[in-house]
Amino acid sequence: MQIKFEPNYTITPKIMSGLMRIETAKEKVLHLPLTPTVLRSLRETARLYTTHYSTMIEGNRLDPEQIEVILKHEGHFPGRERDEHEVKGYYAALAQVEQWAAAGTTVSEKMIQTLHALVMANGKMKVKPTPYRDGQNVIRDGRTRTIVYMPPEAKDVSGLMKGMVQWIGKSGELPCPIVAGISHYQFATIHPYYDGNGRTARLLTTLILHLGGYDLKGLYSLEEYYARHLGAYYEAINIGDSHNYYRGRAEADITKWIEYFIEGMATAFEAVLGRMAAADAEGASDQSAILRKLDPRQRKVLELFQEFETLTSRQIGELFGFKPRTSAALCATWVDNGFLNIVDPSNRGRKYNLSKQYQELVK
Repeated sequence: MQIKFEPNYTITPKIMSGLMRIETAKEKVLHLPLTPTVLRSLRETARLYTTHYSTMIEGNRLDPEQIEVILKHEGHFPGRERDEHEVKGYYAALAQVEQWAAAGTTVSEKMIQTLHALVMANGKMKVKPTPYRDGQNVIRDGRTRTIVYMPPEAKDVSGLMKGMVQWIGKSGELPCPIVAGISHYQFATIHPYYDGNGRTARLLTTLILHLGGYDLKGLYSLEEYYARHLGAYYEAINIGDSHNYYRGRAEADITKWIEYFIEGMATAFEAVLGRMAAADAEGASDQSAILRKLDPRQRKVLELFQEFETLTSRQIGELFGFKPRTSAALCATWVDNGFLNIVDPSNRGRKYNLSKQYQELVK
């Protein structure tokens, strides 16, 4: 049975101010001239810090340098195997979020269940969606072991998740940052799994923002803000008169949480401006004119051409999560409009390289 979800909140002046800051930073970032090479470097740093801070919130002990070693398969740290698994799982799930966002996929329960499976799968990309919990779980204080929050019973989880996903699909009139913040709160409230709820909630938030056009070129990390303001994070998300879901949590006024979330987004977006301006000041040439000729998918494919001189339609399809036929059709369109060249038309395993006018973008 689906349980209708109707969030209780008020749009305060603080929320409005935060939304304006987000829009201002977003507009400036989109027009700041940088090369694809510099963007790729900044994006990789953002991914690394997102993985570090999101797992650190859950108690992961690896620092960014150690995480980079693990993700590049350059070593491991004895006694930290669980931490390594968490890092690999989160990074893989983050890559899947970017694929879904690039493909414009609609949020569904299956996607959320797949995100959770990736979070728990030690870096494996082929996973089966995780069913929701079949029993009760509780959140306890790490020091005193007293119950901090008792989520809804297992019998209600499926209906609550259906209601949340349907609400996301019908919330188009709301600003995307508010939709993302409410969805984060509701997922944490339902707590549909025994473990991995926090990481999955943060990934769902990222997915909603990216789908709504708030990817900011993949350069920001909300997780860094949460980790640096962790006490406020828990205080804002633990709303209600009782630790029991059925005694006030479901109907609680979540305005305070939305204020916290919007402030975090605004802070993260403004931090990106600082990093990009610093990179620009180091002498990155302005290639914005030629970049503006490309659509978002073409700009994304430039990242692959920085690693490979030629690509197959399969590689391009894997970047976006497309089926082979869709990938082949996309490549054919790009050949027709002059973005790609066919390297060897007689070769059955057809490969493509960038047209000459775009090759300077990946040097």
